[in-house]
Amino acid sequence: MPTADIVLTAAHVRTLDPGRPHATAVAVKDGTIAAVGDAHDVRPWRGPDTVRIDLPGATVVPGLTDSHSHPVWGLQMATGTDLSGVRDLGQLRTALHAAVPPDGWITAYGLDHNVFGGKPVDRDLIEDVLAGAPAFIRLYDGHSALVSGAALRAAGIDGPRSFEQRATVVCDSTGRPTGHLIEHAAVDLVSGLVPKPSVAERRARLVALLSAMAATGLTGAHVMDLGDGDVPELLAAVEEEGDLPLRLRLAPWCMPGASAADLDELIALQSRAGRHWRVDGVKFFMDGTVEGGTAWLEHADCHGQGTDAFWPDPEAYTATVHRLHAAGVRTATHAIGDAAVRHVLDTVEALGAGARLRHRIEHIETVPEEQIPRFARLGVIASMQPPHTAYTRADRTDEWSRRLGDERSGRAWRCRDLRDAGAWLALGSDWPIAHYDAREVLATARAPKGAASRRAGLTGLMALEGCTTHAAVAGGEQDVSGRITPGRRADLTAFGLDPVDAPADEVAEAPVLLTMTGGHITHRSE
Repeated sequence: MPTADIVLTAAHVRTLDPGRPHATAVAVKDGTIAAVGDAHDVRPWRGPDTVRIDLPGATVVPGLTDSHSHPVWGLQMATGTDLSGVRDLGQLRTALHAAVPPDGWITAYGLDHNVFGGKPVDRDLIEDVLAGAPAFIRLYDGHSALVSGAALRAAGIDGPRSFEQRATVVCDSTGRPTGHLIEHAAVDLVSGLVPKPSVAERRARLVALLSAMAATGLTGAHVMDLGDGDVPELLAAVEEEGDLPLRLRLAPWCMPGASAADLDELIALQSRAGRHWRVDGVKFFMDGTVEGGTAWLEHADCHGQGTDAFWPDPEAYTATVHRLHAAGVRTATHAIGDAAVRHVLDTVEALGAGARLRHRIEHIETVPEEQIPRFARLGVIASMQPPHTAYTRADRTDEWSRRLGDERSGRAWRCRDLRDAGAWLALGSDWPIAHYDAREVLATARAPKGAASRRAGLTGLMALEGCTTHAAVAGGEQDVSGRITPGRRADLTAFGLDPVDAPADEVAEAPVLLTMTGGHITHRSE
């Protein structure tokens, strides 16, 4: 009989396997789970070279997956001064004044829309503290930016622009650009001018980030972008020196106006893979954000905005999804508003029964009652990010809630309703929009914040499933991951408490004793 590379014992192993839900020992061989049970069951797997890991008091669960993250592109987004702690305009001005460099660009990220107190986002509010420097400031949603007059001049922006996708260079009543750029095409007019780090720096930052993510219990992430297109080469370069700390499944973007050749290229990309990464799926946008006025809603928001889709011709989106589905490509569509969610569901329904568990919707921040049961009936996976609820307020005085009004903000992040209706629900962070800490994802799924705090949260088991078994289904890996059973990948997370039974606030700070990806220990506490 072969011997195991590792035998791990713990007080409790939550396998999430209905046939044997509880165990106390796991044997690992060649990156795969070889045996699960108690000490007696794994004893035959022990040999002279077997590494024994004893974790008394620990609870071992299937390795956690962040089902929506941007660990490569996000490094570019999260560059410069971190403004996530800024709460009002005065604090913003102070932070930007301190960030003024002797020469070059001011870059910052994580700026909350609520900082402006309901005022229009305008460079005039900060221009005097920038000392004439070009400034590029990303708002927290990742879909908008505030730039200075010098940055606008550098980009040659002196008035409104037209785009193939829904995007806006915001201008005042005189036609003067305010510096507020909404959606990707507008933001990219300036972001491309900001100095970029070297390849070596990107590689080092990526490994450090993935290692930090592993330290929160993550063994994998569904990456909702392909960065600037060179990410496969970057990941291959990292794997020349060692294994990635996390498994990454990457979904390149498909934007409005994509040609037949563009779709052929997206299909061809699906064959790109390394040891711990692969391109699998395509990411779409059906709308933008509530705060930016670009969520696609059945009825206009309280500012009279939100009635347009990101794809100016929504039927072109539908035709494109059908083309990719016919080629066997999974899709993930960003859809926040109720009209956007409805259109994606309609698109998948038209594909027929063969579309079950092949397509997913990201975010789903507000959705009416009649759309909830369609997720389970059609087999559309809901992918949601509970930490986003922290950008809203329980009294609904935040920008998200005020734009939607009482009825629609009352539908905030209906994770529990979707689960109760039988939907598959994958959970994630959307880093760098929210922190990547997997424990915070588990905790806020159980105890939503802000506008969602009046809604019932998930049970502890539901939250864990959202990062394990349901995440595996969302990635099409339900036969190889998500449970601790023989023959599946040895992706494991060990906590110092039981993440199912412990209170949510304790889970948010739970000790992560060990993280293992493919039989390799990527984190172990001292």
